Amino acid sequence: MGERGRRGLRRRAADPPRADRPRAGAPHGGPSRGVAPRGGERRGGPGGKWRGPAVAALLALQAAVLAGIFQAPPGSTLVGWYAITWVLFGAAVWASRGVPGPAAGRLVLAGGLAVIATGLLGPPATSTDSFRYAWDGRVQSAGISPYDHAPADPALASLRDPWLFPRCSEGHFYPIEGGACTRINRPSAHTIYPPLAEAYFMVVDRLSPGDARHKPLQVAGALLAAGTLLVLLRGNDARRAACWAWCPAVPMEAVNNAHVDMLAVAAVVLALGGRAGPSLRGALLGGAIAVKLVPAVVLPGALSGALSGAPSSGRAGRRAVWTTVLAVLVVAAAYLPYVLVSRGSVLGYLSGYVAEEGYDEAGARGRYGLLRLVLPDSWAVPAVVLVMAAVTFHVVTRGDPDRPWRGALVVTGTAFLLLTPGYPWYALLIVALVALDGRWEWLGVPLAGAVAYLAPEAGTPAYAAAGAAVLAGAVLRRSRTAPVGVARGAHRGRQ
Repeated sequence: MGERGRRGLRRRAADPPRADRPRAGAPHGGPSRGVAPRGGERRGGPGGKWRGPAVAALLALQAAVLAGIFQAPPGSTLVGWYAITWVLFGAAVWASRGVPGPAAGRLVLAGGLAVIATGLLGPPATSTDSFRYAWDGRVQSAGISPYDHAPADPALASLRDPWLFPRCSEGHFYPIEGGACTRINRPSAHTIYPPLAEAYFMVVDRLSPGDARHKPLQVAGALLAAGTLLVLLRGNDARRAACWAWCPAVPMEAVNNAHVDMLAVAAVVLALGGRAGPSLRGALLGGAIAVKLVPAVVLPGALSGALSGAPSSGRAGRRAVWTTVLAVLVVAAAYLPYVLVSRGSVLGYLSGYVAEEGYDEAGARGRYGLLRLVLPDSWAVPAVVLVMAAVTFHVVTRGDPDRPWRGALVVTGTAFLLLTPGYPWYALLIVALVALDGRWEWLGVPLAGAVAYLAPEAGTPAYAAAGAAVLAGAVLRRSRTAPVGVARGAHRGRQ
């Protein structure tokens, strides 16, 4: 559940190729033609000596700017500084191309941990969602279902404290009945979060000291972000992992704002980027969906090539079915305990949230922005359904089963470009998929989400620029491989 806290950054409230697996026909024991060796190491070149120190300097500067953002006093104007961190991030990733593999790995790890740690330096900067997390955890620790009562319900007054329910005179908070105020957004709405997110909130609450406030959730986010980085670094090109390690969205959304999306992203990376078999992959993807519903869009990636018609597609199809079944069963199993103990609906505020954000009525809140540039508003939702069906069909029939993250990135990125969501933390999922696949051009999508959140009037142009970057990246990659085929054709013609 998002909070339109654009005050947050304006005023503090209150690509190298991936080390892919060999394709069929490649010499045994080596990568396929045109694929860089594992680790993506690039040697030589007189400029290589300065690239390592240059990257380190850029990361140090980025960490310093992020630290300033998170420690800035209330009322500070921070949008420009956050934009600078994205520029420094892009420059660091570009400069890292010439750093040898082992040195690149060390830079990615050390720089990533430093960037992630900056999110711990201050209270949430641009979102109040973590206050709801803390409240839901506290309610569950008291033996009450979080789906039964809204935070403003007088029945839970005994659980209130001065941190989550301060005096109204202390700042800009959300008013509730009786002249009181709270830091929790939508205080009269029941929680929207799925069951594994609620279980996570309860675990963090029970492991936290009584006066810890927001810090345990931030620490948990930092540990999950760092663990995801380690998974991305294991056996993969370090420079791809840099797309996650150094991205400003990670310390901002996963750590400082402590969004529970980080837990779902970690499960997706383990499912698609690890060595998970069909059963474990299905369980992890089901777990991610039971944390936040958004990761459901990556499921077609796990089914890549299942209906390709290749000789091995029968086995791939059976694996895909089993993965899907396991994911559904895990989601159902996660909801069951809450269904049994809750008097209210375990879907909480979901329907209200969909309506509030304009997903049920194109044009209400800037959703479907790109489609509405070329189509009537009433056509936007059917167009999304048709395009997503076509993209999913393409991935399932022509996707690479050895690279499920690639299909997942295409489906997820397309969904974001069609829906143009206004909450940047949703796009942590895309950042992680880019780190798995290496198609850097998709990073414009999470950047566009940040623009849409902080400056809604610029959201649609930002998503348009992100879409143009994706198209340009696709054309560039195709043009790089085209000369090989053209040259071969010309050679045959001369024979």
